[in-house]
Amino acid sequence: MTTQTLPAPDWAAYLHQMEAMLALELDDARRQELLTQFTRIAAMAEPLMALPLDQRLEIAGVYRA
Repeated sequence: MTTQTLPAPDWAAYLHQMEAMLALELDDARRQELLTQFTRIAAMAEPLMALPLDQRLEIAGVYRA
């Protein structure tokens, strides 16, 4: 089983999109703190996301409204 490394997310672009979508106006200090927190959370999740899953596991269903 091979593991695939995903490219690092562009958190600045994500944050910019969320600001626009949610009509938020963040100052530079808040924006920088959010970028720091997103990076920390991604680093904590990285080992879990890299965990290989058994191919025989059933996947969850997809909810459609």
